[in-house]
Amino acid sequence: MKLTLLLAVLLDQGLAAATGSDAVNAAAISGTPWAAAYSKAQTALAKLANGDKINIVTGQGWERGPCVGTTTPVSKINYPQLCLQDGPLGVRYLQGVTAFPPGVQAAATWNTSLMYARGNALGTESKGVGVNVQLGPVAGPLGKIPNGGRNWEGFAADPYLTGIAMSQTIQGMQAAGVQACAKHFIGNEQELNRETMSSNIDDRTLHELYLWPFADAVRANVASVMCSYNQLNSSWACENSKILNGTLKTELNFPGYVTSDWNAQHTTGAANAGLDMSMPGTDFNNQNMLWGQNLANAISSGSVPQSRLDDMVTRILASWYMLGQDSGYPSVTWSSWNGGSGAPNVAGNHKDIVRNIAADGIVLLKNSNNTLPLKAPPSIAIIGQDAVVNPSGANACTDRGCDTGTLGMGWGSGTAQYPYMVAPYNAISSKAASIGTKLITSTTDTTSSASSAAAQADTAIVFITADSGEEYITVEGNVGDRMNLNPWHSGNALVQAAASTNKKVIVVVHSVGPIILETILAQPNVQAVVWAGLPSSESGNALVDILWGAKAPNGKLPYTIAKFPSDYGTQVTSGGSDSFPEGLYIDYRHFDHASIAPRYEFGFGLSYTTFTYSALTTSYTDRTPGNLAPAPGGVSGLFDTVATVTATIKNNGTVVGAEIAQLYIGLPSSAPASPLKQLRGFQKVLLQPGASATVTFPLRRRDLSYWNVRSQSWVVPSGTFVVSVGASSRDLRLVGRM
Repeated sequence: MKLTLLLAVLLDQGLAAATGSDAVNAAAISGTPWAAAYSKAQTALAKLANGDKINIVTGQGWERGPCVGTTTPVSKINYPQLCLQDGPLGVRYLQGVTAFPPGVQAAATWNTSLMYARGNALGTESKGVGVNVQLGPVAGPLGKIPNGGRNWEGFAADPYLTGIAMSQTIQGMQAAGVQACAKHFIGNEQELNRETMSSNIDDRTLHELYLWPFADAVRANVASVMCSYNQLNSSWACENSKILNGTLKTELNFPGYVTSDWNAQHTTGAANAGLDMSMPGTDFNNQNMLWGQNLANAISSGSVPQSRLDDMVTRILASWYMLGQDSGYPSVTWSSWNGGSGAPNVAGNHKDIVRNIAADGIVLLKNSNNTLPLKAPPSIAIIGQDAVVNPSGANACTDRGCDTGTLGMGWGSGTAQYPYMVAPYNAISSKAASIGTKLITSTTDTTSSASSAAAQADTAIVFITADSGEEYITVEGNVGDRMNLNPWHSGNALVQAAASTNKKVIVVVHSVGPIILETILAQPNVQAVVWAGLPSSESGNALVDILWGAKAPNGKLPYTIAKFPSDYGTQVTSGGSDSFPEGLYIDYRHFDHASIAPRYEFGFGLSYTTFTYSALTTSYTDRTPGNLAPAPGGVSGLFDTVATVTATIKNNGTVVGAEIAQLYIGLPSSAPASPLKQLRGFQKVLLQPGASATVTFPLRRRDLSYWNVRSQSWVVPSGTFVVSVGASSRDLRLVGRM
């Protein structure tokens, strides 16, 4: 076997050694906010004894501080008890904070301004209560498995959309002064056996799918990265030198620090593999502190070099300085372990952001006979327990670990307390009262009651759910991952019952991810399907905004809804490893590759108006290899704009509406086997009736590249690119060449 081919095979299997030291590349941070922060960190480092340094990198232990993770303060440099706190949609455990819609709902808006605003509000609230490090946003799981338990914490089953959402969220969070923590790095795509299984991912797939959004996070100057529970190519993700030292810190030039997921560290020697902070410092029984004195012993014996400890501390301090947390930062006045009281109320007017994301993330899947928007129907039947607040209270189940009442988020550590909950019934009741519409209710999931209520009404709205979460909580037999893609609580039968006695049925779906809708769509009396996703506490208000047309629906699916579960080509793996045999072909890439017709494709969503596309232009101005100088996220030239695509969008209808124009790129034939098309741009435009606008898609060099395993670099293939612009991944109105 030739040497180059042997190297490629070794890299594919993740067996090659890390490429050099994980120390920060000074050239990579020159001219970035990191440069001044590193200077301060190095000055502070010189004042510290090894005991101080070990305190900075070692968590104090589970429940030994007010936050889910804390370190010991170091008074000689005025370094605080660092507070690390969940999570990606709000400050976990606290009162007086906002429960924002999860990442998947933000992604369904395809609205970068809302993504940034959400991140900034998250950061503002975290800083306001003294959290130094907010544990989010989430790029892993990416969502290759449609029933993966934690997909909803992240953004989309697409690396480009997820990468843009990561970048916008991180920039918003860190502009507010809190350290963001991009997680879970990397390959944690299911909850089953997550702490033992190995995700065996080939090198090209790793780069083009799973690493892609983390590169965007590093480019956005994310302060920290959390390594995941699973193994990657048979080495623990938190102890894998190739992925931490080699890929993250050397290839992506990540200047920040790597923290473990909670109890995901296995040995003291994880320091040599690139782990910088041990969280929570012990196991969940407050035993087995792998660093602390054990790390001091390892330094003394030489098994962990002094230089490695110094690098760990410098990275942590640099992140602290970069966010300006060394001056005037609020202190923690609360505890996670006593109900979260004692914190200042920092919610402000953030409920407006919640409502906008909840509404703009609603995807209209079906709307026969102009059933929506509603006007003033004489009577409406409200059917299903998902229409009302959990009778025991919106926060009755720890970490939202139940599917009782309306669904606004999944379950697990990525949750927050609802400050309130406006359920669909609450908001529809208010609307109905204002227009003189009578309500008939059946707020259980009992089919006989549903049938009776529907028979008494002009219009029936049926609410169904599907839930999932983290594996430490089992809900209705689902151990994190969903057991199947069916609606919960016999949702199909509930819709059938209502449709048997009412000719105008609207189905509202609150779900963590795709469900199979075939039984529901087969009911002739189901006139509309509203995919409301995970809207959090403004659920009902956002839904009423769409149902009655205060806003035209403008969300689009961040994943594919299939006709059959087997259509996805991926599933939860029960064994000790997942070889990721699908490679690059997940979600819409797989459906295209296998010529499978989806029920509703990635990027799909209807409006109350219609749009036309015209005037496609392409301009490819820079075909050079680009600047190879190191920079956060990779080499500098990867992020240069080298081509531009434009198109004209016109609102042909009679109501104001927003369209999300999407750009997909097909690589030239000179590239190795690749997906037929890949999302590489999107723009949301709000248009008055009859108005037009030009949408512009800047293409970065990376957007036109594939990962070359042999050269270990991004390569722009020679030849002609296929450029497609349209309303979804299957509704491509304009096709050109570049």
